[in-house]
Amino acid sequence: MRKHRITTFQIIAAGFTAMILLGTLLLMLPVSSREQGSVAFSDCLFTATSAVCVTGLAVRDTATCWSPFGQAVILLMIQIGGLGVVTAAVSLAFLSGRRIGLLQRSVMQESIAAPQVGGIVRLTRFIVLVTLCIEMTGALLLLPFMAENFGWGKGVWYAVFHSVSAFCNAGFDLMGEREAFSSLTEFTGHVPVNIVLMLLITVGGIGFLVWDDLKEHRFRWKQFRLQSKVVLLTSAILVIVPAIWFFAFEMRDLSPGERILPSLFQSVTLRTAGFNTVDLTRISGSGQVLMIAMMLVGGSPGSTAGGMKTTTLAVLLVTAWNVFRRRDNVSLLGRRIGDDAVRSAVAILAMYGLLFFFSGVAISRIEGLPLPACLFETASAVGTVGLTQGITPELSLASRLILIALMFLGRVGGLTLIYAAQSVRRAQNSTLPLEKITVG
Repeated sequence: MRKHRITTFQIIAAGFTAMILLGTLLLMLPVSSREQGSVAFSDCLFTATSAVCVTGLAVRDTATCWSPFGQAVILLMIQIGGLGVVTAAVSLAFLSGRRIGLLQRSVMQESIAAPQVGGIVRLTRFIVLVTLCIEMTGALLLLPFMAENFGWGKGVWYAVFHSVSAFCNAGFDLMGEREAFSSLTEFTGHVPVNIVLMLLITVGGIGFLVWDDLKEHRFRWKQFRLQSKVVLLTSAILVIVPAIWFFAFEMRDLSPGERILPSLFQSVTLRTAGFNTVDLTRISGSGQVLMIAMMLVGGSPGSTAGGMKTTTLAVLLVTAWNVFRRRDNVSLLGRRIGDDAVRSAVAILAMYGLLFFFSGVAISRIEGLPLPACLFETASAVGTVGLTQGITPELSLASRLILIALMFLGRVGGLTLIYAAQSVRRAQNSTLPLEKITVG
């Protein structure tokens, strides 16, 4: 019998799929719902996909539809999806005392975008410990304000839930108890809550390798990996520029002083966090286009965030700049970028752009909704952001399936899914004749 070798990409994709199906089954249990009986399979599947893929899009309000048990299931899926299914599985192996083999190390390397297999076990332990410490700290900082608004009983649960959801860039919230699908609009001007959540979102979205660089080298910038430098610089620019735009051109009903905090929060949440403190339907058309572009970029490699990734955008922009200057090699911060990284960045841009656009067109045709609103939802799904203009709960099954596929692709990674569909990489023993073609 012919033996088929399972690749690391197939293991990663299968792990996320299995977790989504398990979460769906758990949410279908009557104990998971506040209603009589169980919630429909399609609603459970959408919610489980959104939670495991740390997106935040919801067809049922988390606070009013799901029981405490259902909310705990959602939180567990968020935690596993944020860390990565492989990271969670390896962590369980640590606790059980099992030996981590070469295959597991290879899968772990691919899962967190580590540069090498060596030291991967140490890095995994570091990721898990730092994650728990940061989430616990975030919950303690949120606790006084949650207890003030919801009482100490709910306050503890609300603090833990929102700390984990923010750190994992998931965007799920429990504020629907007062108004369904309201997100964090109740805390628009609440400085401590906004700052804590923004810090959690940022730390979770910059990537595990940046944490490792900070631990090893502190703030000695020259010793950082190129990837860490690119992530920090690009992330800072992608927060500052939209924040300036929102402050200057949006939320005109607020005074300049009142505009600072929501402008900054809306910019940070575009890194795939999915929370919002203002009504997004009041954002202008140009502001929504900016938000769509930022959502497609997403977070950073090896982080709790999804999307094309900040490094992909940086490589694309630097490649264009080097072409304009008629340079043969692509260089960035004193280092040369490999051709494989450039090709991957172009492929990812084409994939995400085409899927985002044609999925939006399909939903618009199916539902008879305006195209801009549908494009906003598809960008939010493929970027695993979770921001919405409120149309997701009203979508038909066909449109929901499109969003489910986009969320899965956005979290697992487009190239990972393509490579998973290929059992082996075919070696090229010959090349075709070269012929020039004019572009541009």
